[in-house]
Amino acid sequence: MRHSWLRTHTSDAVVARYYQELLNFCWRSLRNREAAADLVQESYARVLGEAAVREPRALLYHTARNLLIDQHRRAALRQHEELDALPETAHPAAPRHLQPEQALESSQDWQACVAAIDALPPRCRDAFVLHVFEELPHAQIAARMGISVSMVEKHIARGMLSCQAQLHSLREAT
Repeated sequence: MRHSWLRTHTSDAVVARYYQELLNFCWRSLRNREAAADLVQESYARVLGEAAVREPRALLYHTARNLLIDQHRRAALRQHEELDALPETAHPAAPRHLQPEQALESSQDWQACVAAIDALPPRCRDAFVLHVFEELPHAQIAARMGISVSMVEKHIARGMLSCQAQLHSLREAT
């Protein structure tokens, strides 16, 4: 019982001693008396909830400074115009990969690569597909197909060159 009485009176002394000083500190940053008072109150609530604080003033300032930083960050995130309030010409563009032209180009690239892969000899195509789409290492592909690692590398290189050639001819055609 005596301990809670002592803590309450110690807390009252801390509040009385530093309240105005901390309020002025917060007000200088915020220029809003009510917001500063709220911030000081939050600082005291956090600090006085701690057990046995040796330097209450330092902890109050540190807590208030952190709360100010948090408040400024939140305010910075909220500083944007409503998208509906902007004219349509000022709306941000969709990412490049979602633009219709890019989507068409990607589709054409994909079709060209599929055609190039389909045109490969069967063993070359199998090695290329295992490497590119199933992401198997060369040694596993060689073991699975019963060929040397060197041959796997040649098949993969041939597949890459075929895809590049197909894409190059597609670019020249457009």
